Amino acid sequence: MWLMLASMTTLKIAALPNQSFQVAATVVAGCLINGGPSIGKLDFGSQAGSDRQLFTASMVQNTAFSLACSPGTTLSMRIDGGSHYTSQRNLQRVGGTQLIGYRLYTDAGLTPANAIPVGQDVSLSYSDANHIVLPVYGALQLSGMSLSGTYTDTLTVTVTLTW
Repeated sequence: MWLMLASMTTLKIAALPNQSFQVAATVVAGCLINGGPSIGKLDFGSQAGSDRQLFTASMVQNTAFSLACSPGTTLSMRIDGGSHYTSQRNLQRVGGTQLIGYRLYTDAGLTPANAIPVGQDVSLSYSDANHIVLPVYGALQLSGMSLSGTYTDTLTVTVTLTW
């Protein structure tokens, strides 16, 4: 039997000098939209066809819809003319051709300077970036002899973010 003896050798390993590397991330503005396809409803309620007065309403956002953006994100919205646009936005009587015109605003006071023009960007301001509410208010002027029935329109809103 052969007996082999191995010699034990200690190897010294030289340490490399300390090195560093960078870690970075770029966070850009962004928004998170949940829900849809309907974001809400602007309902002028039930009115007498013989009324000759201005009725107002505010859009109530659908509880399933939410809009949240990075703080400081600049937002604008654009609302089209709707399904029954002529020279103004109109509600149309279901099953008929009768129209009732209405206007949209970004403030409850219906200030002319805050009218929402058809297809043009309107700046949005918000105080809570986690819960942004679209400020849409409507004004409906009845002529005094409106045919009874349900009048509807469908609008498309586009929200744009810039940074």
